[in-house]
Parts: sequence; C-alpha cells; structure tokens
Amino acid sequence: MRLLIFGYGYSARHLVAEMHPAPGDVRVTTRSAEKAAMLEAEGLTARVFPGTDMAEDLAWASHVLITAGPEDGHDPVLAHARDAIVAAADGLVWVGYLSTTGVYGDHKGGWVREETPLTPTTARGRARVAAEGEWQALYHAHGLPLHVFRLAGIYGPGRGPFEKVREGTARRIVKPGQVFSRIHVDDIAQVLIASMAHPQAGAVYNVCDDDPAPPQDVIAHAAELLGLPLPPEVPFDEAALSPMARSFYAESKRVDNRRMKDELGIRLRHPDYRAGLAALLAAESRD
Repeated sequence: MRLLIFGYGYSARHLVAEMHPAPGDVRVTTRSAEKAAMLEAEGLTARVFPGTDMAEDLAWASHVLITAGPEDGHDPVLAHARDAIVAAADGLVWVGYLSTTGVYGDHKGGWVREETPLTPTTARGRARVAAEGEWQALYHAHGLPLHVFRLAGIYGPGRGPFEKVREGTARRIVKPGQVFSRIHVDDIAQVLIASMAHPQAGAVYNVCDDDPAPPQDVIAHAAELLGLPLPPEVPFDEAALSPMARSFYAESKRVDNRRMKDELGIRLRHPDYRAGLAALLAAESRD
C-alpha cells in the first residue's frame, strides 16, 4: 500500500500510528515548509499543499485519504488538484473522504442512517454536503474509488474532558433533549484500515459509537472517574458560548452505525463514552 494523505491532522496521525507503515509508504501534505520539515524529520515524505503539483504523488499512490475540510465553502483538494486526481483515478484502489455527521442537520434527537436526506442547518454542514457532492461526482463520472466516512464528534488522547474538569473550568451545559454521537480516534483508525482492506467504491459510512448521549453526562462521568466534584450545571440559554460552540447545539440526532459494523466487520474498541474515557485515563496513568 502506498498512502497519500491530504491534511495530516489528528485523525491522520493516529491512523498512521496504527498502520505501522514501511518507510516511504506514506506521503502527506501540510500547509507550511516549516511543518513539512518537521514531518520529514519524523520519517514521512511531506509536501506543501497548496503550492505543490501533486500529479506525481497521485500517480505514485494506491490509496488516498482526504482529511482537509472545506474552505470558504469549497473543497481545497479539488480546488487545486482535481485534474491530477482525475488523471490518476484508474490507478487508485481506494480513496477515502472524511466528512461529518453534520451533513444530516437537526433531527430533534431522532435516528439518522446513511440514506437519511441531507438537510444541514449550519454553514459548515452545508459546505460538507457540497464537498461530498463534488467528490461523488468524480466517482460517477470517472470511476474514482470513493469511500465517504461521516464522522461523529472526535475524542481521544489530548482531546477529552479531563483537562477542563481538572482545571475546574468544565460546565455541564444542559439543553433538554440534546444528544450527540461520538467516536474515539482509535476506532476511526480501525474503520479506515478495514475499508482499505475491503474497498467498496461508492460506499458511505457513519462512523460513531453505540451510545449517543447528552454532553453533560460525559462531563459528569469524567468528573466521577477523576474523583472530582461535579461541574456546575448551566442551562443552555444562559451559557456564554462561542458562535462555533453554540452552533453544535443547533442540531440533535442519534447516528446509526450498523453499516460500518456489518460491512466492515468492525467491533468497536470503545463502544461508548464510558469505555473511551476509562481507556484514556488508564493510558494517562501508564505514561
């Protein structure tokens, strides 16, 4: 496998760590020459993108992962490398696009599946729907072996509630009926690896755990695991939230993950937030 990753962020790093690739089998993009030099020092082949003609790298790759999100409503990879991607399509085995469950919009706590109509209510969600559509157009027109992964809220090492609970800055923000789906970064990695091993071009997968839950329950459980006082409860209407944070509460839904498990044979390592938080705390104690 020769893997090219557009956007070497949190999920991509965990994927590569899980894969243990041979030297030279992974190429990644980043936005600055300084970051590219740092990644090269880690043993990766790094390109500055946009700014580098990716035709040779795409011709080299057997697998391509796109983690970069839309910018100004447009997909940055297609904006700068569409022609090279089309030219390389016949030689690719697998292309993965990381999207978001935000494409479904608000379902007032109801369940959504991959077939659920896409009715986003936020600008971010609408941009993701547009980007998915652009990538799917290449699948239909040029046979690009596309796989779309709609990720729920990501957590994992360095991305969890423990730090705020320890600092005493965590709050249990309560909006009646609000639920979110989540996914541990370890499980994102295993889903992507399973899909690469068993490509099904055109597939769309929801990637989330088994337990959509109110956000205040997650904070409360983190405090319980740490043996610290329960953070204060704050009604949503009284919470001072950034526009970005407030937008997350505009949508409530439960995300069905059965296709991911059935088609890819996934057995979640962290099937709910309780298992995921316990694993994070256990890993902290080992470090």
